[in-house]
Amino acid sequence: MSGFDDRERAFEAQFARDQELQFRITARRNRLLGEWAAERMGLTPEETDAYAKAVVQADFEEAGDEDVIRKLAGDLTAAKVEISDAEIRAVLNEKTVEARRQFIDAQG
Repeated sequence: MSGFDDRERAFEAQFARDQELQFRITARRNRLLGEWAAERMGLTPEETDAYAKAVVQADFEEAGDEDVIRKLAGDLTAAKVEISDAEIRAVLNEKTVEARRQFIDAQG
């Protein structure tokens, strides 16, 4: 039975590592999204940093990406930036790839 228990613990540990990795990549992606949106809105470097942090925080409101998309769409529209949800979703996908690449590069 010990071999089974060891395997179970190893799978649980791997699952925990995978979840932490996904969390870090998502947080990095959200920061990149915030920086992208801040640039579109013409924010200062200080405002950009604060806004990027706010986008990361917005992701904790509900599961999935809809909370982040809603925040970006609302803020960009309020700043008179013409953008569609489809464009935001496309950038979200691009930033996901970029965040994953940055994380992998930092590991190597």
